[in-house]
Amino acid sequence: MKLCLAASLVLIALLVAASGMAALTRGWVLPMNRRHVRSPRLYGLGQLVAALALCWQVLFGLVISDAGTRHWGTLTGGAILVAGLIVMMVGQLAGGGREGSGTPTRA
Repeated sequence: MKLCLAASLVLIALLVAASGMAALTRGWVLPMNRRHVRSPRLYGLGQLVAALALCWQVLFGLVISDAGTRHWGTLTGGAILVAGLIVMMVGQLAGGGREGSGTPTRA
């Protein structure tokens, strides 16, 4: 059961990280978020931090067996996740020079 949960959470983290890399490198945001995101690179950085936090929590919550280490590790992962969500919110509020539909254009 733990292996199935860990694998699915790592898969979700990889999908969030892939979306974050696309936003960070290309300025591409998922279509459902395009209206809300004003600074795609900052939003992508927040997605990468959130993906890191999810992997951190999987590592310390499901893999590490020492109770004290598990407690502090998951608490740190929660703090990193909150930091990533705050960066994503700032990416939605920050003014960027975004024009058009948000889809990258070719030069």
